[in-house]
Amino acid sequence: MAEKLDTIVAISTPAGRGGIGVVRLSGPDARHIAEKITGIVPRPRYAHHCRFLDRNQQLIDSGLAIFFPAPHSYTGEDVVELHAHGSRIILDILVKESITHGARLARPGEYTERAYLNGKIDLVQAEAVADLIDSVSTSAARSASRSLSGEFSSRLAGLLDEIIALRVQLEGMLDFPEEDAGIPPESNLSLQIGQCIENLGAILQIARQGSVLREGVDIVILGRPNVGKSTFLNRLAGRETAIVTDIPGTTRDMIREQILIDNIPVHVTDTAGLRETGNAVEQEGVRRARTAAESADLIVLLRVQGENDTGDEVSMLPESDVGKTLVIYNKIDLENVPSGVQQQEGRATEIRLSAKTGEGMELFAGWLKDQLGVSNLGEDLFMARTRHVAALEKAIEQLSCARLLASDLHSPELVAEEMRLAQVSLGEITGEFVPDDLLGEIFARFCIGK
Repeated sequence: MAEKLDTIVAISTPAGRGGIGVVRLSGPDARHIAEKITGIVPRPRYAHHCRFLDRNQQLIDSGLAIFFPAPHSYTGEDVVELHAHGSRIILDILVKESITHGARLARPGEYTERAYLNGKIDLVQAEAVADLIDSVSTSAARSASRSLSGEFSSRLAGLLDEIIALRVQLEGMLDFPEEDAGIPPESNLSLQIGQCIENLGAILQIARQGSVLREGVDIVILGRPNVGKSTFLNRLAGRETAIVTDIPGTTRDMIREQILIDNIPVHVTDTAGLRETGNAVEQEGVRRARTAAESADLIVLLRVQGENDTGDEVSMLPESDVGKTLVIYNKIDLENVPSGVQQQEGRATEIRLSAKTGEGMELFAGWLKDQLGVSNLGEDLFMARTRHVAALEKAIEQLSCARLLASDLHSPELVAEEMRLAQVSLGEITGEFVPDDLLGEIFARFCIGK
């Protein structure tokens, strides 16, 4: 606790040249340190135009000082912001002067961590701060804003209230079996738990979409040499990322590119052509291609329209589910074949297109969105993380066990325990039940100054 009573300081604006830079102080001595640097007693929530002075009363810069008294501040503590010209040198001097007067340099994410620990925001909202800063698309930014405003948390809170109400009834019966604790009949209890599962499933579906917007999807492009993998990558990226020639084996190593496809972050890897070869460099490229495919979320297998498929490249691939692989027949412009999609049960989806002309590329974008379950990015979408999705899935599993046990209610204590575990799983999302090491990992990934 002693460390959390320290006054911290850091630069809160990005590194680089800019018109304005902000140094933020938070803690019990924030106002006192600001008085030492500015020579004035700042009024709450008032922008003072003042001079910033060092310990020898030499001018550092002039700018604005704004004081936000506790608890009405971002962190819930006394906060002072010093707005100076955006010179990194000037901002560094202001930080050093603050440290001279008793502050210490903030850790990554410590301001938001203090906001969470002081009850200003929950853990979902704290994570949304970092997600909003790191947003790479308009949809991601809006979803992060909705999470930061508390939409995700309020949905969870409503569901937690339902679970807690059922737990109260069950545990009341267990604690006072001789009294009428108002426990519902077995069928009604099972139905009520089932309704909780249904509501949680709806939240999970939205969370999965939000997770895709944040995490993105890893796609690996595979195929024999000269089937157009590099051209396909360049078409997706919208620029000449990979070298394209008629010489087989041009791509020897993996080329990675991060792009947006209809607001979905996609991490695409172009790989060496899959073929048997005596060239040691190509052999290593093929090995790396197979390794990348094993860890990919989706595999795009390129073939050439009209050429006989020997299937050699398939034997070189790792075993994977049909749903993980898309087969693309490229170069339809050379065969005068129309673009199209073919789906057969038990087989990978096939798309005909031309990476060179762009015909049929919209079919790939549509397939990708369907595969990820984000065909319709609604306005109610909120940002979510992998850990949120895992916790929701775990809670659904625990509630499903509770519903099964509630069918005859011979073991109400087991039903109550499964529901308690579901409550804990959901509490891990908002931070009600969360280990300290997880908190440290979450906030350590923030930038310093936020």
